[in-house]
Parts: sequence; C-alpha cells; structure tokens
Amino acid sequence: MNSTPATAPGALPGVGHALKFLRDPLAFLASLPAHGDVVRIRLGPRTVFVACDPAVTREILLDPRTFDKGGPFYDKARLLLGNGLGTSSWQDHRWQRRLLQPTFHAAQINAYATVMTEEAAALAKTWRPGQIIDARREFQSLTIQVLNRALLSLREDDQRLLARSLPVAFDGVYWRMVIPFELWFRLPTPANRRFAKAQECLRHVAANAIKEHLRAPDGPSTLLSTLLDARTESGEPLSERDIHDQLVTIMFAGTDTTADTLASAFQLISMHPEVEARLHDEVRTVVGGQAVTPDVLPALDYTRRIVLETLRLFPPGWIVSRVTTTNTELAGHHLPAGADVLCSPYLLHHDPSLFPDPDRFDPDRWLPHQAEAMPRGAMIPFGGGNRKCIGDQFAMTQACLVIATIAAQWRLRSASPLSPRPRMSLGPGRLRLTCEPQPRGATADGTP
Repeated sequence: MNSTPATAPGALPGVGHALKFLRDPLAFLASLPAHGDVVRIRLGPRTVFVACDPAVTREILLDPRTFDKGGPFYDKARLLLGNGLGTSSWQDHRWQRRLLQPTFHAAQINAYATVMTEEAAALAKTWRPGQIIDARREFQSLTIQVLNRALLSLREDDQRLLARSLPVAFDGVYWRMVIPFELWFRLPTPANRRFAKAQECLRHVAANAIKEHLRAPDGPSTLLSTLLDARTESGEPLSERDIHDQLVTIMFAGTDTTADTLASAFQLISMHPEVEARLHDEVRTVVGGQAVTPDVLPALDYTRRIVLETLRLFPPGWIVSRVTTTNTELAGHHLPAGADVLCSPYLLHHDPSLFPDPDRFDPDRWLPHQAEAMPRGAMIPFGGGNRKCIGDQFAMTQACLVIATIAAQWRLRSASPLSPRPRMSLGPGRLRLTCEPQPRGATADGTP
C-alpha cells in the first residue's frame, strides 16, 4: 500500500500550518494523531510528515541511514551547533560518538558526580528564607558551572560570557526553526543583531578555551584535551571549527536541557504536596541530616522516579526532525528521498494508550512492575537508537543529585501556573520559586 498521508486541516495560503505551530506547538502536535499514524503538514513552503504513532516513531529513530539528521529543525540548529554530535549526518556521527564516548563512561560520571553535589550545595547556600529565585537562571548557572568543572575548565570571564550568550543563541535558533521565512532573519532587527552577537561570543569562548589549553597542555584532562588529541576517520586532526561545534553541542546538551528539567521538576514537586512529602522523607532517610554525596545515588529511588516523570511530561528534546536519504515507505505511505519528517517525544509521552491519564504527574508510573509493562520505545526523553543522547546518564545523575541536595535544605514554592514553554528545550520558561527552609528534624509534613 502506498497511500498518501492525510493532511492536517486548517492550512492557510502561503504559510500553511506555521501560524498554528508558532502559536501553540504542543496543542497543534496533540491534534494530529486524530488524522492518522503519519500526518502531512506545511510549514511555509515545506511539506513535513509528522509521525503520530509509537511504532512509526521507533522505526524512524532506529533507522538513521534512511531517516538521517536534517529537516526543518536540525537544518536551523546547525546555525549554532554546526556539525557537532547532535546534528551531524550518520556517517560523521559514528566516528564522533566513538571519540566522545569515553568522556561519558560510567566511571567518569561517578567522578563528575562529586562536582554535581558540591555545586548544588554551594548554590543552596546562597539562598535565603523568603527569597524569590528565577529558577531557570539559577539552574542554568549551576549546570554551566558543573559542566565547566567536569569537562571544560573555562576562565571565569568566559564562563560569564557563556551564561549570557547561550540563552540568546538558543532562542534565536528556535525562532528560526518555527518561522519559515528566511528574509525576516536577514533584516537588521535588534533580535537578529543579538543572535549574531551571541554566535560571535560562543566562537570567542571556544577559541579562548583552545588557546588556554595549548598554552598549558599539561593541565588536567578535559573534553577539550580529548578533542585536541583526536583524529578524524581519515587521520586528520580536528579543525578549530570541528572543536567549536562539539563544544557548543555539549554546552547546549549539558546546560539548557538539564536546567529546564530541574526547573520543571521543582515546579511539579511544589504543586503536589504528597510527592514533596515522599521526596523529603527519602532524602532525610538516605542522608540522615548529612550532606548529599554521590554514594547515596542508588538509594534515591523516589527521586529518580520524580526525574523520570518530569522527563515524560516535559521532555527537553520535545521534537526532532529527520530527512529521508532515499525513497522509502513509512506506515504504508511512500516518502520520496529528501522528505522532511518530524517525530515528537512530547506527543508520544502524552499518548493515553501508553500512559493512562497522561497529564497527571505520577512518579509511581516508574515503579519496576509498571515500567516493565510499557511498550518498548514509549519513553524517549533522550531520543532512541544509536542517536540517543550520549549524555543521558550524566543528565540523570545530575538531576537526581541536585534535587536531593536542594530538598535536604529547602522547599521551593511556586505560584506560577503549569505552562510549558517550547523553545529548543522544553521547560517552564521564567519561573519564580520562593525558598522556604526545611525545618531541622521535622517530618515531611513539617511537624517536629
């Protein structure tokens, strides 16, 4: 069967479904499964095929040669991330992953975990009772500091430049992803100038990091030293552009996404007192009033389930795009070579056939007997197949340890409605949390 996929209703002349996608992308995606397993939409002049079925999504993710990185989202992401691990074609991805994989081995992550707990404790010490924090900004600063100490060793002024530039650069790329009119981004608007400046700053940070390492080559081993010592498949050293692309890719994947997950988790915890009570009980039982250390991680079972459920509800990588490398079939539909294909972890994670009452925050979905009953590929916050995020365990370890470290000292209160904000990463956007100290010796409900 080579039927034509159904086209989503509501396309407008010239822009197609771009306005709907721009106004509320999550609601628009959620409307598509009613029209079929694969649904055709138009984003400006581009026709895009959206996978709306778990099996179809899995087929796409497990066949990177046919469904290669590309399409309307990754083409724009390359403006910032270049040909790094997250955006490279399958041919380049193989040697890039082999190059970077040792950096993310379990033994290495255990070493990074000490940095994670130290930096989380240092952040928690800066807060005061009643203080209102900008959660995303705080957690982004934290994740940048962890990434820098664990992998980069940037100078302090470059760390500050990185913290200022990353949000601007990521927002600029997102708008270029969802607005399909190239001419707009060639205009000398303030936003376009800020984006160009942020790109320049990131190149400056990467170039400085390379210079500093070359000036002191006998310093501690870092991701940068790995890249400088590396060779391509043809035996050539990586160019400065190659190194820049890998550095910026790791900066994005290791900071923005985890910061959004932490902000979302603490907002969800604040909105669910029973979850908060169990979290504080677990942390109190595990650490006994002492500082959280990496060795307690295996005992933080409920904390881990909170992180998993947060990633289900609000997967940072909420949408991915691919491009077909040859004529192929998808769910019985013929797709020509060069076709743009989208699939969405967010859409999959909110499928009621996979997750009953999908909008409910329930960490107990991840109890072993329930998790084992889920179909393969139902939960893909880090992608799937051999393109699965290389830093998934780094991110999970950091999220669990940071939540436990902060929960040992604070309760974070949110008065904001739950309103996920899609950008390059999915999170709550600007979220203000009020710090309330955790009473010493109290039970989870606050009584002595």
